Amino acid sequence: MLDFVTWAANPNFIDSFVTIRWYGLAFAIGFWIGYEIVNRIFRHEGVPERWVGALLIYVVVGTIIGSRLGHVFFYDWDYYSQHPEDIIKIWEGGLASHGGTIGVMIAVLLYAHFVTHRSPLWTFDRLVIPIPFVGALIRLGNLMNHEIYGGPTDLPWAFRFVENLNSWMAGAPPIYSAPSHPTQIYEALAYLLLFVLLMWLYWKRNAESRPGLLFGIFFTWLFSARFLIEYVKNVQEPWEYDLIASCGMNMGQLLSVPFIIIGVGLIIYAMKHKPVTLEFPNRFADEQPAKKQGKSSKK
Repeated sequence: MLDFVTWAANPNFIDSFVTIRWYGLAFAIGFWIGYEIVNRIFRHEGVPERWVGALLIYVVVGTIIGSRLGHVFFYDWDYYSQHPEDIIKIWEGGLASHGGTIGVMIAVLLYAHFVTHRSPLWTFDRLVIPIPFVGALIRLGNLMNHEIYGGPTDLPWAFRFVENLNSWMAGAPPIYSAPSHPTQIYEALAYLLLFVLLMWLYWKRNAESRPGLLFGIFFTWLFSARFLIEYVKNVQEPWEYDLIASCGMNMGQLLSVPFIIIGVGLIIYAMKHKPVTLEFPNRFADEQPAKKQGKSSKK
């Protein structure tokens, strides 16, 4: 008899006078670590320090609005078209990663226009480095929430998730799912590998000297992984069964295809152009340089 994992994790990190969920904590930690990574990159390249804080604001707003509207328009428009007042109720759940990606892309375009006055590719190539790490933490938050898991499987690492989560947390006996693919872990691992690759390409291989390369690798890897994992993931909405019957793909896969194409195109574009020359003063532009401080470069 196979020994499946019975997943009975409490989705709440703190559950007393205030409730903090692991999902929210993962979101916050991810943004904090992502901010620190971007802060180090921006300092390394000698841009104004205020660019870091401004980017955080643009990205947070773009992520929240884009994720919410992505869920509204891509997955549940039939409901929200009749109840538009519920669109702002983010606390009730309903965020879509593809919508978040579009939201961040729009935010970066605005950020490039109003803040950096540089090509948006400059920001994209640096911003995408920590995003897979943030995505991995968010998927682990989904794991703690017993949500977005895969279809039945007899693999030894299958998880049995609590299906009646709210009533179980209120004291009812748990009702477990059939042994299922822990697709949250699959995605988290894929994103962590992408994060390691992007960090290595930036800090060791000077990949940022080819505008669009890091951005293209990010899109190609992340959405290819998402496309493949969708084959073992449960559909999020019942109407997706009709979509699968008509085109062989669910909504998550269908939305991933354009990003994969864009990613491949960016890689080709980057490799066809000569690398640009970059300097790395390792201090923010607004800071006063120390006396006799020489120009530093990557080792």
